[in-house]
Amino acid sequence: MESVIDQACAAALYSEGDAGLDTGASLLAAAPDADDDAHRRGEEFLRRAWARGWQPADVVRFVRRELDEERAALAATLIAAETTAYATLPPRWSGQLAELPPPVPRNRPDRFSYASALLELYRLLLRLPAVEAVGPPPGGSPAGAGPLPPPAHDEPRMLTRIRALLAKAEATDYPEEAEALTTKAQELMARHSIDEALLAARTHSGDQPGACRIGVDAPYETAKAILLDAVASANRCRAVWNSDLGFTTVVGFEPDLEAVELLFTSLLVQGTSAMARAEAGQRAGGRKRTKTFRQSFLMAYAQRLGSRLAADTARVTAQAEAAGADGGGADGPGNDALLPVLAARDVAVSGAAERMFPKTTTTRVRGATDLDGWTHGTEAADRARVGGREGRGITR
Repeated sequence: MESVIDQACAAALYSEGDAGLDTGASLLAAAPDADDDAHRRGEEFLRRAWARGWQPADVVRFVRRELDEERAALAATLIAAETTAYATLPPRWSGQLAELPPPVPRNRPDRFSYASALLELYRLLLRLPAVEAVGPPPGGSPAGAGPLPPPAHDEPRMLTRIRALLAKAEATDYPEEAEALTTKAQELMARHSIDEALLAARTHSGDQPGACRIGVDAPYETAKAILLDAVASANRCRAVWNSDLGFTTVVGFEPDLEAVELLFTSLLVQGTSAMARAEAGQRAGGRKRTKTFRQSFLMAYAQRLGSRLAADTARVTAQAEAAGADGGGADGPGNDALLPVLAARDVAVSGAAERMFPKTTTTRVRGATDLDGWTHGTEAADRARVGGREGRGITR
């Protein structure tokens, strides 16, 4: 005999519209003894998602994008329960789980509404497409790979220092201070990337590029994707935007991936704050806030940032090469071999990105149409010391 959860899923998940959803929710609402089975079914859908390349943050972000915050919190509750079954979790998962929305109580505000939300969530989970894996699923390990290398001994201290600089840049009301703090953070990131590259070359560590996914949320996704691409390029990574699913996959070595995540998040906060201040000035001058102003502002901000970030990285690299011209030793390369080491890592990153995404397209974006928005966005990027290339495309 078919169980209640099977009947409810058959009614709700394999049909379109609200009628099947209402039927399934009614069946679950009338069967309190099926509650545990209903939640276990959701955990099964999550395991399918992990096998298809999804990670906890991806699922919650996509549910929020396609449904709403309530269903996203429900997904987070199921994820928290499902992941307790694993003795160890893949890299990055612990951080993602720590940032999930808090668990929601069962059967609130009433049994029918809760069951309906649950089945609507399952309908979406069931239809998640396969995505490129950016790490092993729980309980697995990368094919052909040994244990992950331990982090560099100074990594936590360095990342803590970078986070602190960026937090100060976000909080200050003085553009010049934000500029200096952001520039210093990028310099530290570039220096840390160089140190890690040289250490890997000296020790023949065999490190390989990895990947992570970063959400690119509405509104103004195109401008945000351009900004993320600029940050990734300046930090020796490759970025590929999936506009349909609302995220960018960034490919690179682990220290550089961490730098991209930190800097992109901070620059987005700084840009949004600068845009709000510019809009306030526009309103004071009698002009209403417009979508075209915001779009143009963020496009200019993103495009201007890339070249400035790239210049910062190039300057730090040149300084490191000059300072270490008499380095080197019997056990491996010194800073005099820096450029070949970095070139080899660039080749490795490009190769990994091409294997992961053998088919991509570069899309030209529409030009900005609001001159004031473009001007203010360019000025904000100059203050943040991060900018991009004119006419930049996005890899998709």
